[in-house]
Amino acid sequence: MPRFDPAHPVLDLSVSSTELTQQLCDVESVSGDETLLADAIVAALAGSTHLEIIRDGDTIVARTNLGRAERVVIAGHIDTVPLNDNLPTRYEEIDGAEYLWGRGTVDMKAGVAVQLKLAAELVEPAVDITWMWYDHEEVSNELNGLTRLARNRPDLFAGDFAILGEPSNSRIEGGCNGNLRAEIRAYGQRSHSARSWVGDNAIHKAAPILDTLAAYQAREVEVDGLVYREGLNAVGVTGGIAGNVIPDEVMVHVNYRFAPSRSGEEAVAHIHELFPDYDVTIVDLAEGARPGLDAPLAQRFQAAVGGVALPKYGWTDVARFSAMGVPAVNYGPGDPLKAHADDERVLVSQIGECEAGLRAWLTGGDPETGADAPTPGD
Repeated sequence: MPRFDPAHPVLDLSVSSTELTQQLCDVESVSGDETLLADAIVAALAGSTHLEIIRDGDTIVARTNLGRAERVVIAGHIDTVPLNDNLPTRYEEIDGAEYLWGRGTVDMKAGVAVQLKLAAELVEPAVDITWMWYDHEEVSNELNGLTRLARNRPDLFAGDFAILGEPSNSRIEGGCNGNLRAEIRAYGQRSHSARSWVGDNAIHKAAPILDTLAAYQAREVEVDGLVYREGLNAVGVTGGIAGNVIPDEVMVHVNYRFAPSRSGEEAVAHIHELFPDYDVTIVDLAEGARPGLDAPLAQRFQAAVGGVALPKYGWTDVARFSAMGVPAVNYGPGDPLKAHADDERVLVSQIGECEAGLRAWLTGGDPETGADAPTPGD
């Protein structure tokens, strides 16, 4: 086969999922620059006559329409955060284990590679499948490809269960915490710093805000059998206009990660409860998602892939599916702690584990041998 050219990518879905991960990663697709990769994905799937292909901007949907009793939605984003001298990809060995190193290997092109390979190969899955590969996940919600798709084609989100290929060490991570960002402001009176007693220092008034945050005891909350750990932290402080002026305003930027048992409205109320004497502005709010592991399909999925389900502490697009009434979990190769890192790298064995787990569940086969069970109609 000709040498892979990232500038003119032709994806080969017949190679191993690890090799396909390398191909995907070597095509730069920082948020806002996904078109080249999206074009390559559409071209690679063009011969898959068992799939209906739908494109919305740089989001690609491929679905089976076999009339199965159940439908699963499996999604992954194709964009990455900006590069930092971490492409092209390379293989490296650490403590006897093989890794694929480079931007996007963890977040989340290894998961996308597994999905693309299975989408092409599973002609007769045991359930109908809607595959989604979307753009602009790493930036604002307004630009997110799923936001646009939900507006243009909400019917495509119909399903009994959903999986998002976010990195989870190829283990199930149920639901996700909610995410809130707030600006907490205190006000004072400007004056010349040589006559500070004439003014009223707003920055000094921020001390009680920081004291509240430093003393805050974050909750650990059990939701449907999984324990979610919350967090409330200052992530920025701004105030002052010059080195000789007493500041009249200070803003403490606060990030609150809240368990999915708490609604966004309740999270906002909690912030106001903690800071009753300050000006509070909510600048971002994303609801969490309950684990979704009580759905019959989720239970069969957990049985197929094995292991103990864990909570997802960070926010992911599973919350979007949950809000639309579709229970959803995270499941993909890669250590979440390496997402966005300059030394981002995925354990090669986890890519294979993820593929085997999904293949077994979607066909009723054996995750150990990779053998497919007879599918309905065989």
